[in-house]
Amino acid sequence: MIDLTITEQPLQRAIQRAKERGIIIPTLAQMKDPELIPASIKEGLKTIGLWDFEPLNLFRISWKNRPLKQGGLFGGVNYLEIPPEISGVRARIIALVGKWFPTGAHKVGATFGCLVPRLVTGQFDPTSQKAVWPSTGNFCRGGAYDSKLLACESIAILPEGMSRERFEWLSQVTGEVIATPGSESNVWEIFQKCKELQATRQDIVIFDQFEEFGNHLWHYEVTGHAMEEVLQAELGTAGNYAGVALTSGSAGTLGCADYLKQVYPQSKLAVGEALQCPTLLMNGFGSHRIEGIGDKHVPWIHNVRNTDMVIAIDDEHCLKLIRLFNEPEGQEYLARQGVPAGFSAQLPLLGISSVANLLAAIKFAKYYRLGEQEIVLTVFTDSMELYRSRIEELRRSYGPLAPEQAAVAYNCALLGQTTDHLLELDYADRRRIHNLKYFTWVEQMGKAVEELEEQWHDFPGYWERIHAQAGEIDRLIDEFNRRTGLLESV
Repeated sequence: MIDLTITEQPLQRAIQRAKERGIIIPTLAQMKDPELIPASIKEGLKTIGLWDFEPLNLFRISWKNRPLKQGGLFGGVNYLEIPPEISGVRARIIALVGKWFPTGAHKVGATFGCLVPRLVTGQFDPTSQKAVWPSTGNFCRGGAYDSKLLACESIAILPEGMSRERFEWLSQVTGEVIATPGSESNVWEIFQKCKELQATRQDIVIFDQFEEFGNHLWHYEVTGHAMEEVLQAELGTAGNYAGVALTSGSAGTLGCADYLKQVYPQSKLAVGEALQCPTLLMNGFGSHRIEGIGDKHVPWIHNVRNTDMVIAIDDEHCLKLIRLFNEPEGQEYLARQGVPAGFSAQLPLLGISSVANLLAAIKFAKYYRLGEQEIVLTVFTDSMELYRSRIEELRRSYGPLAPEQAAVAYNCALLGQTTDHLLELDYADRRRIHNLKYFTWVEQMGKAVEELEEQWHDFPGYWERIHAQAGEIDRLIDEFNRRTGLLESV
């Protein structure tokens, strides 16, 4: 469970810091339903940009921001339905769009779920401690952004091979950026750097997304409810929700499936990963180029017993498709294939891992031979706004996108997706994947084997106790805001 023990003296300092900096913290309930946000706060947001470093932007950690870069308020959930000219399947594939969060990715929600419970209990002291955000990309960006809005100092850790945009942005936001060896699949090197910092520094608190249950809980509570709203709007009387397909990464976003399975018990969760590093599928290893998903281990917060399928995605397909979706030659080819121009204009909403999520949803729909009345959900975590340098690199390496290359990308990497390199999990498969946690988390990271067993044998009780903490966290946030006195002033 998330430790919500109160430590009073650091809490008093955190309250004083918030009072001095004008920081009001939103509740999870307000993130789910922005109608609950006070009118005065909404009025203040009308003059603030989506990415601005203003504490009021904490209230924009929501799937319901209007898709505007400046001054937007709230509407319905941001989502996009994929036409069959793109998916090649009859099933309806619908994706929540992450671009319209501050920083352009939904990880600001996951990091909020990790940092705020410690802040409002006094377990993190913003006057003397620094928040460390280890990540392969967006988690450390979200953590650095939330830290700045909450008047906390931060340190970002990410592999040196990540996109140039990430490093350039982080250098302006966080106090320190540490580059570790490798690229997307080198998560262990990040863990090692965290251990080194823990041994040498007394002023840090590490927020490891792979083990922080606040990451899982935020997606259970906020993303899960956002997906439910989309389904209520789109299913009608004859539709059927088949399941959600998501790449693993930290496994935080997978928490939405725990909620959806309570509402739609027959639905499934399909978990994607890179074919070049098939950890869940084959207990394997390797390196890959799908920025946004770390691997070579099973995250501590992955509820494996709720996972129904593992799908491996070829990173080469993802790179071919970001060119097809974003280069003028690719857009022209898509127009000739009958893809609606209005939809093509929205394809830059898909970053590299978003393309991987789309391909996982397509393979899921093909495997189960889903029809027109069946919906598959996924998430477009971030957009190509964060990966423009990758397009430039691909153009330098392979030249301009020729018509025949566009044809290969469309017909092979997209419409040609097959149902190989996937596994529908039975009891033994789930147990095998769950047991992989032992080697990372018990042997190497010091977790208790008893808790590992509890995650499995106490299902669903273990996870239900975590989910039940959302209300208590909101109560603590309300009390924190009451003690600052700022809500009364606005």
